[in-house]
Amino acid sequence: MEFKDTQLTLFREHHKTQFLAGQFDGYRRKLEDARALAASDPEMAELAQEEIDSLSEQMTGLYKEMERILEASKVEEAKPYGVILEVRAGVGGEEAALFAEELAHMYLKYAERKGWRTATASEYRAAQGGYKEASFEILGNDVYDELKLETGVHRVQRIPVTEKAGRIHTSTASVAILPMRKTPSVEINASDIEMEFSRSGGAGGQNVNKVETAVRLIHKPTGIDVRCQSGRSQLKNREMAMAMLTAKLEVLHEEEEARKHAAVRKAQIGTGDRSEKIRTYNVPQNRITDHRIKESWHAIEAILGGDLTDVVASLKAAANEAAIAE
Repeated sequence: MEFKDTQLTLFREHHKTQFLAGQFDGYRRKLEDARALAASDPEMAELAQEEIDSLSEQMTGLYKEMERILEASKVEEAKPYGVILEVRAGVGGEEAALFAEELAHMYLKYAERKGWRTATASEYRAAQGGYKEASFEILGNDVYDELKLETGVHRVQRIPVTEKAGRIHTSTASVAILPMRKTPSVEINASDIEMEFSRSGGAGGQNVNKVETAVRLIHKPTGIDVRCQSGRSQLKNREMAMAMLTAKLEVLHEEEEARKHAAVRKAQIGTGDRSEKIRTYNVPQNRITDHRIKESWHAIEAILGGDLTDVVASLKAAANEAAIAE
């Protein structure tokens, strides 16, 4: 088996394979000594050859094991360790803002049930209540796998409290689930980022009003901007804003790649586009319908209260079936 020097260098540098790489190098030195002995002493050649064969076998086993560990590590590093949840009010004015806040609370309650950690990145409230838009960080195992199919437009049909004639109104809110990875697939140049600081708005004590802790990052090549204002320190807000920007740019890159390979999307449940209408919450009929898999559930109050288990399970099962069929 060929042992590539470039690969061995990676093994020596990676913390998960350094010990095995040390063993490999030890076996290699012994192998060189055995070969030198076989070449210089014909009487010892047969015995030396046995050691050469044994060392070669052990080195091959170690090399393959290090390859496996490194590959598994790459997969683990590419796996999202959390997500940025974004909700935005859509059509429907005050009702849309209230619905956007209900959706945010639904996901945060689900995260609480799953034992995931959450943090608010930014909140922009409508005058009458609810969210114009808001962003949250959710960290934990399998967060992205559980929530990635929630991206899209959610629609609610109900009678608003302010409706005198009892008519049903339809409002919308968009949800985006942005994966956060230890090793981003995109490279961001510092010169492409414009940074602004301001005072955080809303409640939060005297520090919020006097110190410019809120951070806004603008990625000049794409025009994408993110804001983070919930942290008490400017540094914390900068870190979270950078994570949000990276996640958005990764999704943009993935969407561009998907367009190049449009056939891949045949195996997906929906497009993953926040402009796609994916679900309707019909309050008068106590029914939630996911249009991608044409399945309904009759427990709006429980689901909006964070009991998303059945919904997530159905979507994951449908996605797996579609992938197998493809």
